[in-house]
Amino acid sequence: LCSILNNLVLNITFVRPEKFYISGFSNIPHTQYFYVFLCFVYVMTVIGNVFLLSVICLVRTLHSPKYMIVFNLALIDLCGSTALIPKVLDTFLFDRRFILYEACLSNMFFVMFFSSLQSWTLACMAYDRFVAICLPLRYHSIVSKRSVAVILLCMWLIILFVAAFTVGNINRLSFCGSLEVQSFYCDHGPLNRLACNDRSINDVMAYIGLILFICIPFILIVITYLCISIALSRIASKVERLRALKTCSSHIILVVTFFIPLFATNIAAVVSYLHPNIRIINSCWTHTIPSLLNPIVYSLKTEELLNAIKKLFQRNRITKIESKQSSPWKRVEKKRERYTIVRRSQKL
Repeated sequence: LCSILNNLVLNITFVRPEKFYISGFSNIPHTQYFYVFLCFVYVMTVIGNVFLLSVICLVRTLHSPKYMIVFNLALIDLCGSTALIPKVLDTFLFDRRFILYEACLSNMFFVMFFSSLQSWTLACMAYDRFVAICLPLRYHSIVSKRSVAVILLCMWLIILFVAAFTVGNINRLSFCGSLEVQSFYCDHGPLNRLACNDRSINDVMAYIGLILFICIPFILIVITYLCISIALSRIASKVERLRALKTCSSHIILVVTFFIPLFATNIAAVVSYLHPNIRIINSCWTHTIPSLLNPIVYSLKTEELLNAIKKLFQRNRITKIESKQSSPWKRVEKKRERYTIVRRSQKL
């Protein structure tokens, strides 16, 4: 009876707070150095991803299905870092820990949306490598520009709907107790636990999000690499085997940097007690470092992209030399034109 009465009281007194308090990185010494490092990470992430996007746009040989997926990943990394890091720096570096309710939900949506897109884009890359190695003769018919565009569009729309529905369900929660979010941004889990009323739908959506955006992409990537390893074992030549494996090396590095810290944090939290500050720092690494590493890894490890960058710089160098060489001749021609105009005017 008491529980029924409490539920009735909570339903009657629905509380939607004006602001939340972000309490991450509390009682950690020398955090200002970490914030400076985060600032450096963001600047380098923007430079690296903008450079990668520019190279893919400018070099025609990179206008292929594979680099459509790489372009998509670079765009997601750029947008995801912009949605998270500037707000984290504003919150902790300038001590503006109170965040408006609407701003908190929008921050949660964009971080959830772009991190989910990142995991599924890595799964799309694994699919591309699977077809290239296991079905090489049918690669161009299966992985076409049209099919990749359809896959990426469907991915964006489905994740947009799920993320919007998950964040939208926060509006049905009443926050009558503590307003302290124990994270470095408006994280769904810590915010959801602050609710006073029934949050079973929100818990279900959290589990669905975990399965859809982390578990399924990772399982698909593991399955594709098992198939790739079986296909590589059938190749007799060791050189050909290494060459095929080399095309997957950059993707494997990206998968490891994105999924391993994520799984390590969640498993450690389930198996034993994990200090909130350790969880927050690990979560911060997971959301920021992969976006920094992705353009570096693809620029250094992919031979096709390295050659494209070299060609782009050579083309710019040639155009500069040609413009320098042509400029004196242009001046002479302009002087001749002026001289002929003056002569004609004198004759008239």
